[in-house]
Amino acid sequence: MDSSNIVILIFQLAIFLMSVVIHEFAHGWMAFRLGDSTAKYSGRLTLNPIKHLDFWGSFMVPMMLYFFSSGTMVFGWAKPVPYNPYNLKDQKYGEAKVAFAGPAANLLIALIFGLSLRFIPIDILISTGLVQIFGLIVFLNILLAIFNLVPLPPLDGSKILFTFLPRSLDNLRIFLEQYGMFILLFFIFFAFQWILPIVLGIFRLIVG
Repeated sequence: MDSSNIVILIFQLAIFLMSVVIHEFAHGWMAFRLGDSTAKYSGRLTLNPIKHLDFWGSFMVPMMLYFFSSGTMVFGWAKPVPYNPYNLKDQKYGEAKVAFAGPAANLLIALIFGLSLRFIPIDILISTGLVQIFGLIVFLNILLAIFNLVPLPPLDGSKILFTFLPRSLDNLRIFLEQYGMFILLFFIFFAFQWILPIVLGIFRLIVG
């Protein structure tokens, strides 16, 4: 592995790690705003990466994916921020709000850096090398947001789905809670490419 690939890997890991940290912080911040202090008392209501990162999900898996995909993919996760849904002021939609806060934070980051790519003069972006960095920030944050909105446990999308799922479909909820992880693994290995057109479509919409 030459030095240029090492530099690219470091950049991708750094951007990815900060993106998942902000994602988890957003969960804790929303839970805190809704009345639950579990994340705060657990030391997780912080942007300090050390408090959020998971050895396997934040380091080993992203690096293995990078190598196995010949440098085309970096993905993983951080430690989930703990919260107690029974402490939330909004007992009806509180869990959905906490769940959506993470993807929403990633989409906000993508929007900020994407609009910067659109409106900062191109000669400045090129001369400073910000085109590649900002573009990677936008892409990875959109990817994180869309992936986490997939309605399969333990992803955020499942909590949003369960909030609005009618009682008549409780059997579906039970099935997904029991087998969601296996379905998710199948999705990651065999159907992950289905979300890439959505990610690229949002990327083009923001960046132009």
